[in-house]
Amino acid sequence: MRPRLSPSLPGLLLLLLLSCAQHWVEAEPPLCDVLRVLQEEQDQCLQELSRERAGALGAEQPVPGCMGLWDNTSCWPSSAPGQTVQVECPRFLQLFSSTNGSIFRNCTQDGWSETFPSPDLACGVNVNGSFNEKWHSYLLKLKVMYTVGYSSSLAMLLVALSILCFFRKLHCTRNYIHMHLFVSFILRALSNFIKDAVLYSSDDDTYCDAPALERVGCKLLMVFFQYCIMANYAWLLVEGLYLHTLLVVSFFSERKWLQGFIALGWGSPAIFVAAWALTRHFLEDVGCWDINANASVWWVIRGPVILSILINFILFINILRILMRKLRTQETRGNEVNHYKRLAKSTLLLIPLFGIHYIVFAFSPEDAMEIQLFFELALGSFQGLVVAVLYCFLNREVQLEVQKKWQQWHLREFPLHPVVLSFFSNGTKAGPSEQSWSTCRASII
Repeated sequence: MRPRLSPSLPGLLLLLLLSCAQHWVEAEPPLCDVLRVLQEEQDQCLQELSRERAGALGAEQPVPGCMGLWDNTSCWPSSAPGQTVQVECPRFLQLFSSTNGSIFRNCTQDGWSETFPSPDLACGVNVNGSFNEKWHSYLLKLKVMYTVGYSSSLAMLLVALSILCFFRKLHCTRNYIHMHLFVSFILRALSNFIKDAVLYSSDDDTYCDAPALERVGCKLLMVFFQYCIMANYAWLLVEGLYLHTLLVVSFFSERKWLQGFIALGWGSPAIFVAAWALTRHFLEDVGCWDINANASVWWVIRGPVILSILINFILFINILRILMRKLRTQETRGNEVNHYKRLAKSTLLLIPLFGIHYIVFAFSPEDAMEIQLFFELALGSFQGLVVAVLYCFLNREVQLEVQKKWQQWHLREFPLHPVVLSFFSNGTKAGPSEQSWSTCRASII
């Protein structure tokens, strides 16, 4: 049974690859190749040390000193006290840099000293910048934040989706689109949890040594993960298109438009993800497809997402222009003014949710990776929570329907309660938003 690599080393290598992904682009070595080279170095070193110790056992008086050592990156032969041992930079680091340096260790009476100089100076790779304790702590905090964010978003979205499905009076085109958007956020959260469980929670080194069937399953998981992300952005685009259509088009067939929106929201991501999967298979079939080293292949996913965000941003600018024009119109009545003000507020709140930060960081320099990870993982995980609150829990129609249901239940429990009966009868007369399909169509929150 061959020795295993240090459990933490593959994770550190993955962090190195991720932190330098924007810098290397196509020259970045796949993680599996790095681990393969490192495993070969370990096997060769352990064989040499085994022969060395066998020779030392045959000697009558073994020389005291520092025993040979494999420190998970380099092989150090046995040495007498007072000597300085020099070895070349580890082969796996030479995959990242063309610098041919050396590292040293002193053999003292107390054993081996620490390695000097540091690998970033000797080997031309900024290991300390990626592996230091502060960076690890930051990544752990990010993981906690996006786990809490996706968990809370998932819980609130499930409740919001149940409410919109349960109340028949809330069934209209606008709420159908909201429900599809909720489902896309739910799938995105679930796919993120599944991806983390499969890729990063195993005690095994990586998927590199996994059987072929497991590697295929891992790649299919990444295809599903990318599809969920693209579907989420596609339904955000549908929300923008529908809101823009309400303000621009006076009369249109909502049933036909809904069918087109469903095809756009769920169908278009499948096309682009299928194209990405085929491109990865033929041009970059390495690992589990979780590291996007080839920029040209990654743009098959990134390009459509950025395009949808840009279209959404243009739509919202036009929506704001139309709203401001309507608010300045003197013929607009008081109720309409309040309605347009609520529409403007919701629009301004939703602009950050439509992925404007994605465009900013798509062309960001390497130095902005910490900020990019914070926006993509930490803040992005709470988007579903905010959408559920805006589109469901702050929706006046939803509040009225929940209130009516509560009153009906309360009347069944206390049928002779006059105050509740009076309040219920008054409440049913109010609520103009529930009288027709067109009102459901026009209301936003």
